[in-house]
Amino acid sequence: MKNKTIKVEYLARVEGEGGLYVRTKGGRVSDVRLNIFEPPRFFEAFLRGRYMHEVTDITARICGICPVAYQMSAAHALEDALGIKVTGPLRDLRRLLYCGEWIESHVLHAFFLHAPDFLGYQDAIQLSKDHPKIVDSALRMKKAGNEIVRVVGGREIHPINVRIGGFYRLPRRAELSALRESLLAVREEARAAVLFSGTLPFPELEIDYQFVALRHESEYPFCEGRLVSNRGLDIAIRDYNEHFVETHVEHSNALHSEMRGGGAYFVGPLARYHLNHELLPAACREAAAAAGLGPTCRNPFRSITVRCLETMYAIEEAIRIIENYEAPDAPFVEAGPCAGIGHGCTEAPRGILYHRYAIDEDGRVREAKIVPPTSQNQKTIEEDLRAFVESHSHLNDEQLTWQCEQTVRNYDPCISCATHFLKLHREEG
Repeated sequence: MKNKTIKVEYLARVEGEGGLYVRTKGGRVSDVRLNIFEPPRFFEAFLRGRYMHEVTDITARICGICPVAYQMSAAHALEDALGIKVTGPLRDLRRLLYCGEWIESHVLHAFFLHAPDFLGYQDAIQLSKDHPKIVDSALRMKKAGNEIVRVVGGREIHPINVRIGGFYRLPRRAELSALRESLLAVREEARAAVLFSGTLPFPELEIDYQFVALRHESEYPFCEGRLVSNRGLDIAIRDYNEHFVETHVEHSNALHSEMRGGGAYFVGPLARYHLNHELLPAACREAAAAAGLGPTCRNPFRSITVRCLETMYAIEEAIRIIENYEAPDAPFVEAGPCAGIGHGCTEAPRGILYHRYAIDEDGRVREAKIVPPTSQNQKTIEEDLRAFVESHSHLNDEQLTWQCEQTVRNYDPCISCATHFLKLHREEG
């Protein structure tokens, strides 16, 4: 049997630059590398010495797609260090802001970066020519999410209204009422998106993942809960470092995260869905069933349907929060500086995002650690590629390259997107 090497020089839009290398020998995969060669960004280093109230604004710049997640994980970690807790309407507003980010991020990925793969298009521009109604609906949903981030967060990109203890400014009731109307207008479109995504042609691939996600006792998770897995993990967020470790691999400038003692794990929509399915509202569970999802899903290609489902949930949750909202007495909980160490973890659209900060008695950051979902999933992505190539080696060069890219794109636009700026090299011998 011939040996093969698939080499993708550049995966487009991987928050920097990245490539893909897969080599097979005798029908078995002998090497898989997701090469992330973006330069170091040094956020953890230049947070040191900064005043604690600067952190949420700085970390929002780490990602243009999920800045709210970085702000929220930072705020929770700093509040943990300061010994304060945000509750009541302020907590509700934080969930509302997270709803906005999930909506805009999930819709961007599902319809503009991922759906073209399934339908045979090179990009969303080509998709829009044949399916204008689908793209128009996605744009309306994304706009509704962007508006939430703008109103609650202060602006659509890199929001500026989040601070330790709450917000700098509370939204006016008229602003929230306008948000509610825009959400009601896309409510049914979100459900239709779930059903549409369930009709896509999914490659066959079932993997026994180790799922890890937050779990809250009564809510589908955004910002709070315990870290749990489908293999017995159940820990407080502050115990994260006792169970997870980052390692450097030669072919990647991005660290790989794994369980202590070894083992890849999977964070993101599939993990949240598996570990929190019963916490979804009845309407969402019904839509999931109608789209062909059971209580769990182990096919990574079906993550597009779970993303659409979480979009539907975020819209429903945002409407609920707005309809029950009562303005708090103050926009934030007061917190003076004190020495401490704090941990925070929230659910970014692509999975858990962990922050740890040590601050001194003057409120200056002495140590910062940030573990993004992308690094936590990299080892699992490589294992997915190994499993997929071994079970689909009969595909020709073009098909195999396309679906290897799609395997990467299953995870998030911060890893790859639907722009196919790629080269394939197959070595035979």
